[in-house]
Amino acid sequence: MKKKKFDFVLFIAVLLLILFGLVMIYSASSIWAEYKFHDSFKYVKQQALFIGIGIALMIFISKVDYQWYDKKANLILGICLLLLILVLIPGIGTVRNGSQSWFGIGSFGVQPSEFAKLGLIIFVAKYLSKNEKSLKDIKRGVIPILGILFLIFGLIMLQPDFGTGMIIVVSIMAMLFVAGVPLKFFLVLGGMGVFGIVGLIAMAPYRMDRIISFLDPWKDPLGTGFQIIQSLYAIGPGGLLGQGFLNSRQKQFYLPEPQTDFIFSVISEEFGVLGVILVSSFFLIILYRGIQIALHTKDHFSKYLAFGMIFQILIQTVMNLMVVVGLIPVTGVTLPFLSYGGSSLLVSMASIGIILNVSKNS
Repeated sequence: MKKKKFDFVLFIAVLLLILFGLVMIYSASSIWAEYKFHDSFKYVKQQALFIGIGIALMIFISKVDYQWYDKKANLILGICLLLLILVLIPGIGTVRNGSQSWFGIGSFGVQPSEFAKLGLIIFVAKYLSKNEKSLKDIKRGVIPILGILFLIFGLIMLQPDFGTGMIIVVSIMAMLFVAGVPLKFFLVLGGMGVFGIVGLIAMAPYRMDRIISFLDPWKDPLGTGFQIIQSLYAIGPGGLLGQGFLNSRQKQFYLPEPQTDFIFSVISEEFGVLGVILVSSFFLIILYRGIQIALHTKDHFSKYLAFGMIFQILIQTVMNLMVVVGLIPVTGVTLPFLSYGGSSLLVSMASIGIILNVSKNS
């Protein structure tokens, strides 16, 4: 019997998106890197290193039988919880951009909350596959998952990292919906979520500043509204074909850290509507192939695993794009495969590696 290979279309779409991202990281960061480090390729070289590691990791994970995650789900989640606790200890975790959410390794940083996304999805996939019959009973079937979810969310909020926390929560909610949890549960939870968000805002006034800058960025154009205003200034002039590669104006010390959260703004400015369609098409291909793989799996664990992995990539993508165009407040969430950042890239590529392994058995 001929051994089935993984989904080649998904693999190529991810590689092309990553390579385009590397080109755009150079465009977005070269001026800033030259000014700060006297090396216009500083961020490109670091990202290229992570891309090389990520490709090797993705191919390796695509060869690991997904059933191994079923057996090791509890251990994986336990390690993720331990790392989330350790990063909060002064002297072990390091502070970047106001959040103690990193382990510093030389000039690089590792963000354990990114890996917690994978650990929780693997655990929830195992739980759902083993407890499908009890999911109609919210107290017996769903509450245990919510307890673990909010434990991890709470640890992430102590850093604080609201963007990553919301990605995790929405991803797990999507998995519960696919598993057939009654709709009334999501309505009740949504109402509770509104009160929870109000409480989180009250606990940290800077979040209210982001809400205000979202509703009216011009109220504080040089403060809380600065990022979104500069992002819109980049997107607006893009037109149909853009200003041309390397010709973005906003990356020239106007848009803060354009190679990370707001790289899509630079793409829009330099390549216009054509660039937006190109990037969107790649993400739609990844989404379509991921869902197709999840729908044609052999067993329930692989189905929930594939859905969870593709959901967290989709949700992170949508959140980033909504921030860039001003539909939601700034969250600090990067754009998968395109933004500069090692932890996010490696986790996204590991997620694809898991989906590719599932595709072999579809």
